[in-house]
Amino acid sequence: MSLSALHFKLVLLVCTAAAAAAQTKRGCEDTCGNVSIPYPFGTSKNCYMNERFFVNCTTTTTSSGQATTSLIYGINLPVLDISIDPPELTFSDNVSNHCYNSKNGFPWHVIWFRNFSISNTKNSFTVVGCDTYAYFQDLNSSFTTGCMLSCTRRTRFEEGACSGVGCCQTNFPQAIKNYNITLMSFSNYTDVHNFNPCGYAFVAKEGSFNFSKRDLLDLGNRRQFPVVVDWAVANQTCHEAQKDQSSYACKQNSTCKSSESGMGYYCVCKEGFTGNPYLSHPDPGCKDTNECDDGKHRCSRRCHNAEGSYTCSCPPGYRGDGYIDGSGCKFPFMEISLGISVALLFVFTFVSTLCWGHKQRSLKQLRRKYFEQNGGNYLLQQIYQQQGHTDRAKIFSEDELKTATNNFDESRILGRGGQGTVYKGILPDNTLVAIKKSRIGGDPRQIKDFINEVAVLSQINHRSVVKLFGCCLETEVPLLVYEYVDNGTLLEHIDPLKNEHPLSWETRLRIAVETAEAISYLHSAASIPIIHRDIKSANILLDHNHRAKVSDFGASRLIPLDETQVTTVVQGTLGYLDPEYLFTGQLNEKSDVYSFGVVLVELVTGNKAVDFNKPEQRNLAMHFASSLKEDNLWEILDKRVLDQKNEEQLKEVAFLARKCIRVNGEERPTMKEVSMELEGLISMEKHPWGKQDDMMSEECEYLLGHVADGYGNANASTSTVYDSIQRKIAFEIEDGR
Repeated sequence: MSLSALHFKLVLLVCTAAAAAAQTKRGCEDTCGNVSIPYPFGTSKNCYMNERFFVNCTTTTTSSGQATTSLIYGINLPVLDISIDPPELTFSDNVSNHCYNSKNGFPWHVIWFRNFSISNTKNSFTVVGCDTYAYFQDLNSSFTTGCMLSCTRRTRFEEGACSGVGCCQTNFPQAIKNYNITLMSFSNYTDVHNFNPCGYAFVAKEGSFNFSKRDLLDLGNRRQFPVVVDWAVANQTCHEAQKDQSSYACKQNSTCKSSESGMGYYCVCKEGFTGNPYLSHPDPGCKDTNECDDGKHRCSRRCHNAEGSYTCSCPPGYRGDGYIDGSGCKFPFMEISLGISVALLFVFTFVSTLCWGHKQRSLKQLRRKYFEQNGGNYLLQQIYQQQGHTDRAKIFSEDELKTATNNFDESRILGRGGQGTVYKGILPDNTLVAIKKSRIGGDPRQIKDFINEVAVLSQINHRSVVKLFGCCLETEVPLLVYEYVDNGTLLEHIDPLKNEHPLSWETRLRIAVETAEAISYLHSAASIPIIHRDIKSANILLDHNHRAKVSDFGASRLIPLDETQVTTVVQGTLGYLDPEYLFTGQLNEKSDVYSFGVVLVELVTGNKAVDFNKPEQRNLAMHFASSLKEDNLWEILDKRVLDQKNEEQLKEVAFLARKCIRVNGEERPTMKEVSMELEGLISMEKHPWGKQDDMMSEECEYLLGHVADGYGNANASTSTVYDSIQRKIAFEIEDGR
């Protein structure tokens, strides 16, 4: 190494050390152990701005020697790091745990940050365990969030990721100065204590915790975790602080910024300056940065440092402004010969032609690759095996669907959902279609199921199920082509905030019957039973005559005829999700019954399944079941459709909905039974003689059975329909709903 190079490195080290020392006041301790203490923080009087920034630096003797600990005033947590840009404190906090056969009840873990707030963007609330649930809430009880975890030794855990199996993470709002963690267990770890004797809950900096299966055994005994806290220099806005320059904390060459937590302001050096924005003469504050020396300039040739900035120039003989992102510095060649220009133009044209041809071949190969990757060959095989039905599932080309949607223009978007984006399209024969860009793609494990689903759904020909015309497999993700339904969703029509003209009760009852018939058909009449798995009012479309059509089979599952249920990753929509399926992962036809029951509740109450603006009925199904148990049915029914003519029908539909949303799936009726009961109500309305006093006669019972039975089974329908209309069904609400 040359002497000059060595001298430069020494100077650089000295400058770096001086810059670090410049973060605190002169004559003040700038570290506590290995933690740097920048102003406005300090360890002694006159070294910190005010009491909230006092750092209590203590030294204790441990078994391994002396240890130094930093504690911020009023916060009994050790400090790991203090930053002024961004304004952050990093603390070290313990893990809260609750263990098998604990004698101390359920633990609470309370943290107060006094004048500071925990960062909601750089931390997350984490829960680890297999028989555990934990709550995170502020001490003012303005919000609560948490996780529930249930698993067994046979559960497959994902190493290195908190995916919801054995480990769960969630976020929380900003401006939280204190919080409480409550940790509980479903069954005191009785069934899992051999591999998970304790449950754990803690707040930790993003990226500081990577879940491993061994954490289920001993996480609480191994380490603490860092927690990031936002701080502000004062609880004022920048505008308020600048009115009083005597208390204004931002010094020369600095500017004021509002805290991201919304709890005050902090200071930063202006662009072109570095240092501590809270210090001024004689203490070093924000000093000019020499961009020409540190390489942070945008000059192509020559750089000239200036106060807070720099300028660029070109050497003699060159033209331009000297900036890389400007005209730069160019040697002044006046012109290029005409021959070279013609030659270059010819070469450019030739190369462009070659590139265009290569691009077309590559595009064709790419489309073929996507076609095979998305199971196109397998779909063709399925179509050819369907003798007599080869015209039912059409395979569209990408160009056809681009033309139909004006190259998937934003104006053609009908909606976005968890399974993809839906566009309105017009085929060459002027047929209106809905084209969905699916989010399935590239996973070989899903291709066969996807193709089977397309092949089966394309053969469904039910008036209340949206027809699947075909698909396109030439794109990275499959495109599905459905029948277009033009009158929006059921949710839009029953929500008073979206529709001023509510649907009549007769229309609502007919929609319920049509939807029930469609789901019953999927369960029992399709060639392979289909569980929809996402029945909700937003997935029930209405045409211009308010006829119902069930849509969105992106989450559906085909159930082999020799199986009654399958185990899947829990999927569905909050408020409609079967609680038994949520806890067990066992999917069967009764899961759709529960979801349809929630839709029935929406129809009779006019409320949404989940409404966070109504705390007393945030979950509509729970509120509905509770109201019926307390005999408050008439208080929750939709007053817009309630009158003396239909109150009996409303009551019967309410009782039917209550049976559908029972916690125990075995106690729910089948969709076929639900459909028959609803059809029976409409049949009774069409034949008013059925309401007379001779209703109990054998002749009336016989006739009612034939009217209600949509499947040709007179004896079965008679008892089912008659009982549902003449007597109330007892209903027990499970604990915990």
